[in-house]
Amino acid sequence: MFKAWILLTLLWLAVLPAGGKEKGQPLRLWYDHPANVWEEALPLGNGTTGAMVYGGIGREQFALNDHTLWSGAPNPGNQAKGPEILPKVREAIFAGDYEKAATLWKGMHGPYSERYLTLGDLFLDFGEDTSVTGYSRNLDLRNALSTVSFTRDGVAYQRESFISFPDQAMVIRLSASRKGKISFGAELSSSLRHTVEVRSPGYLVLKGKAPKHVAHRKEEPQQIVYDGPDGEGMTFEVHLKLIPKGGELVGSDSATGVKNADEVLLLLTEATSFNGFDKSPTREGKNPSEIAFRKMEAVSAFSYPQLLNRHLRDYQKLFDRVELNLGPQQTGTPTDERMLNYNHGAADNGLVALYFQYGRYLMIASSRPGTPPSNLQGIWNPHVQPPWGCNYTININTQMNYWPAEITNLPECHQPLFDFMEELAVNGAQTAKVNYGIESGWLAHHNSDIWAKTSPTGGEDWDPRGTPRWSAWPMGGAWFCRHLWEHYLHTGDRLFLAERAWPLMKGAAEFALAWLVEGPGGWLVTNPATSPENTVKIGGKAYEISMASTMDMSIIRELFSNCLQAARELDADPAFAARIGQALPRLYPFHIGQYGQLQEWFNDWDDPHDSHRHISHLFSLYPGSQITPEFTPELARAAKQTLIHRGDVSTGWSMAWKVNWWARLKDGDHALKILKDGLKYIGSKTEVMGGGGSYANLFCAHPPFQIDGNFGGTAGIAEMLVQSHEGFIHLLPALPREWDAGEVKGLVTRGGFVVDLKWQNGRLTDAVIRSGLGGHCRIKVAGEAVCRQTRLQETSGKGLNPLLQQPDGVDFRNQSKVDLPELQLPAGKIYEFPTLAGKTYHLKITE
Repeated sequence: MFKAWILLTLLWLAVLPAGGKEKGQPLRLWYDHPANVWEEALPLGNGTTGAMVYGGIGREQFALNDHTLWSGAPNPGNQAKGPEILPKVREAIFAGDYEKAATLWKGMHGPYSERYLTLGDLFLDFGEDTSVTGYSRNLDLRNALSTVSFTRDGVAYQRESFISFPDQAMVIRLSASRKGKISFGAELSSSLRHTVEVRSPGYLVLKGKAPKHVAHRKEEPQQIVYDGPDGEGMTFEVHLKLIPKGGELVGSDSATGVKNADEVLLLLTEATSFNGFDKSPTREGKNPSEIAFRKMEAVSAFSYPQLLNRHLRDYQKLFDRVELNLGPQQTGTPTDERMLNYNHGAADNGLVALYFQYGRYLMIASSRPGTPPSNLQGIWNPHVQPPWGCNYTININTQMNYWPAEITNLPECHQPLFDFMEELAVNGAQTAKVNYGIESGWLAHHNSDIWAKTSPTGGEDWDPRGTPRWSAWPMGGAWFCRHLWEHYLHTGDRLFLAERAWPLMKGAAEFALAWLVEGPGGWLVTNPATSPENTVKIGGKAYEISMASTMDMSIIRELFSNCLQAARELDADPAFAARIGQALPRLYPFHIGQYGQLQEWFNDWDDPHDSHRHISHLFSLYPGSQITPEFTPELARAAKQTLIHRGDVSTGWSMAWKVNWWARLKDGDHALKILKDGLKYIGSKTEVMGGGGSYANLFCAHPPFQIDGNFGGTAGIAEMLVQSHEGFIHLLPALPREWDAGEVKGLVTRGGFVVDLKWQNGRLTDAVIRSGLGGHCRIKVAGEAVCRQTRLQETSGKGLNPLLQQPDGVDFRNQSKVDLPELQLPAGKIYEFPTLAGKTYHLKITE
């Protein structure tokens, strides 16, 4: 039997990013050929500006995006007849006439959300492709830097590019090993209406206008609709400046370039007229010309080394917080070849670590304070009519984008979602009143956009394909509130809880209280209710709408529970908390069905052969915490049975969710199996289909590309290494056997603890826990162990949590050293010890 000694020592150390200034393994996506399609190009971004770098030899392409460039303008889409429709829908559902209820519900349908758009392209034309040697195209995740290099005719050429958050610009440097060897033409273009002009030698400006409407369906008579120059439709500008060393600037009326330069610095800035979710981008919009020019003036004041250093300081303070080492990085093999080798059974745990860190990179690149939240494709999109509008699908996808934010130590990147929630709350309060006659609280349905749309989409009365199975779901706001609570649990930010989280949480709960009605048996139920995008078969016939779906009730149960805890933390709104406390035990409960599965629906209608991608009724297993193997073992077994019924392979994001579910069930081997399926190389398939997989650039495939799977995969890997949702920190709770040795640094748990772990032969050997908030730390370590000694050194008591309880009545606030008795730790039990804010605790485990 494994036995260990745990030596727990408080170290007098400042909290530093994981590993201090030491760099870990090289983390590069690299290829020995240019990208042939967009899904092979490499992404850059600063939360506002995005680019995909192709790495062409004779002709380079940067596909550009702006996070705020969308079609249309604010359009609430609420239905004034809604309060008349709702009671009829409920009556039909209580009578069991689900088909009639679905037909009635379609009267609630408003217009579809708007579309996220491509900005344009920057092309650099170097002439005809000729034979080159030593070609390499890479993205360095440690520097957020793209590099293309090759040798031609004895000259080594290099292109470096990054998009700076502090300077709000894309920066490109072209260099060569011999002077006078850089010549090229530069042009800007866009798939949207635009003009291009040369403002001055080496300074190019593209001015564009977005459509006022982009169709949702291919069969719509009007597909892409533009208004006049002063009509609706966002405006935008892209500015490009060339700064050569040596050589000369050349150009025409609409293009520019450089001839015989030694080195060239290219600066690109851009802006749109977007001025907020509730303002017309034309009548009330910002001036993109002024903004883009002002950015260009500012960035032009710095040299390339200065710009690079400013970029690195900003980026690395986020990225360097976490390290993951699962084995060597196969730096000599291109990433696409590594994927194929991994698909065929070759060992490459380093590829998993690269994929994990790629998800963190994509979050930093697509979601920064002051920007919109990342959408279905983050910020990268080459289309005017992208799949699903590249919008905010908030019945899983937008939420999944932010699952890694807290646990992988990127809480700043969570902020855009909170900003978006505040906008949704404004519009969602109106939708609640107009559509449902509910005067308190706010909601959001399953689709939204830059205009913070909250009404149920479905094409109003013109689209027969609009369907209640996704539109009759006002739970988006309630689900989002979990992100607020998780941010508080990980950071302990009481000001955030009081001023931002609590008003939103309370508002969502107020709507939920008003939305619930008494159902059979006196239970409180949602009516209507769906299990997002799925149907239920009753008597061989498919129906879309019922009452008290397990997902609905799970989300509300989580929301109410979190609201009660928040009210206690803040000592706020006792009357409201009492209402929540009275409603909570009356919520329709979980049920285990005839096949041992967790029921998806109000009644036991589940089909064990259903393989639908949405398994929404497992919400309480993950991201929720109402179902755990530790505290609700029967429900956990039922959730496992549901996962077995649904199978492993599905769409990319669905498989990412399954990785997290299996991790929560403490089955790391199964979680890894699905993660491997998600890393299946699928070439350039972009048609809408299932099967999951990844593109050569590691973008997750539905197919087509959806970024949520990348973020969900990163979160799932973290959940395999540490979990804290059960009231304690579980170290290595779902470690796969293939990860027999490794190290992770910088993961964050609830309670504000930062955790570093090492393991060997599948067993924890070393752990460092840094306490950010103080308070008690509760840990669970696999195997039988003994805490041999607990020592507190050089403690002044400053920063001590006033609620901290002292072990066995010992007061160590003014003690320089305290030795505690030896503690026996039986296998699987929880060890609890007090901590001081800002101090570091070392657990050393030896045979």
